[in-house]
Amino acid sequence: MLNKVIIMGRLTADPELRQTPTGISTCRFSVAVDRGYKSRDTGERQTDFIRVTTWRQTAEFVSRYFSKGKMIIVEGSLRNNDYTDANGVKHYSMDVQADNVSFGESKSASANALGIGEVGNFQQPNVQSMPQQAAAPQSQPIEESIQLGDLGDFEEILSDGEVPF
Repeated sequence: MLNKVIIMGRLTADPELRQTPTGISTCRFSVAVDRGYKSRDTGERQTDFIRVTTWRQTAEFVSRYFSKGKMIIVEGSLRNNDYTDANGVKHYSMDVQADNVSFGESKSASANALGIGEVGNFQQPNVQSMPQQAAAPQSQPIEESIQLGDLGDFEEILSDGEVPF
């Protein structure tokens, strides 16, 4: 049997991090997921609001790095959370029990959300400062803008051509 759910959407509110009496972290949040089609009546996409529960390190990760409006990808399974209240009324609900959570936005959007700044904003190495023994053979063209920097901390690994496993 298979019970696998993968959703991608935006958080509807900041995640709520709590701990069980035994100290295990748990986090609950809701994800807004647009349906793949538009309504005939309004011409707009309808949205489903899906509740998600995470545990332990995943719960702490979500609490630390996600907030309202951020895109999230959740992998997990669908769980039935039916209960009867004090008045004897039966309530039915389904939640996603998350196994894996990841960022759903581009790296630059995620970096901006984390306050890191631009991702990929690094300086290219300069080929002309490269030591002679590490330079590519003269038969291969080398772009002038590429720099390798100081390779003194690296050593050449000789191989017999065999796969190491």
